[in-house]
Amino acid sequence: MVIAVDRGRWTCVLDGDPERPLVAMRARELGRTPVVVGDRVDIVGDLSGAADTLARIVRVTERTSVLRRTADDSDPFERIVVANAEQLVIVTALADPPPRLGLVDRCIVAAFAGGLTPLLCLTKADLAPPDELLAQYADLDIPAVVSRFDEPPDTLGTALAGRMSVLIGHSGVGKSTLVNALVPKASRAVGAVSAIGKGRHTSSSVVALPLPSRNGEGGWVVDTPGFRSFGLAHVSPDDMVKPFADLADAVEDCPRGCGHLGPPADPECALDSLTGVAARRAQSVRRLLAALHTTA
Repeated sequence: MVIAVDRGRWTCVLDGDPERPLVAMRARELGRTPVVVGDRVDIVGDLSGAADTLARIVRVTERTSVLRRTADDSDPFERIVVANAEQLVIVTALADPPPRLGLVDRCIVAAFAGGLTPLLCLTKADLAPPDELLAQYADLDIPAVVSRFDEPPDTLGTALAGRMSVLIGHSGVGKSTLVNALVPKASRAVGAVSAIGKGRHTSSSVVALPLPSRNGEGGWVVDTPGFRSFGLAHVSPDDMVKPFADLADAVEDCPRGCGHLGPPADPECALDSLTGVAARRAQSVRRLLAALHTTA
């Protein structure tokens, strides 16, 4: 598994064992095939991991999920952030700084479109209550954990155990504090990754860190940098509807090219015929769809 990328060098661990890191280069026959953190790859050559040794990545296995972004909503070029993660942990503070729901919505959209399960992580609950924010996402059945900085993040740790999770959030929301609490040796682990091979620092700032075992389950947490933008040019309206069976069935009756926003933009959208919980879920999805047309 690839755990870090640095200017033409990929730090990998053999069989998912964090104690067996090595540095590899991309084999010539792969051309410009993207290789990102989380990718499972086949490697040949020197697998000792000794200093100044290089293996070769000869194949990237099929991905189970992909977290993508574009520079902005008009940029057709997709950037793959992480592959094969199971959940996207969207970290936002309840206060100081106040929640930026535009980014939260965009991250939820990216998770659904990429095949990841979104998980809300609300920090600084000692400064503001979480009820109002949680209510905004209740009809989407998105799980959430609430944390305080004067308490260890045990609930979050349980949610991450045995899984590969990506943490994302704006500067100041406490993401680094969470990573350091979840992975006590995080700084040492990042330093060790940087020291492998020629000792260069990881330039992508995306790195996978092994979680300590909880009840026999380990897992990985992928720390990401703060993105200046999180474009969604690669996402279609249908990508947002597919994760919800009741909505996916309904939109089969929509006219071709329906954006599922409802009137006036989509006056014949089949989501308007829904009632009860499905109708409320449709409204929540439409709010997320609106994120495709607004900045974070």
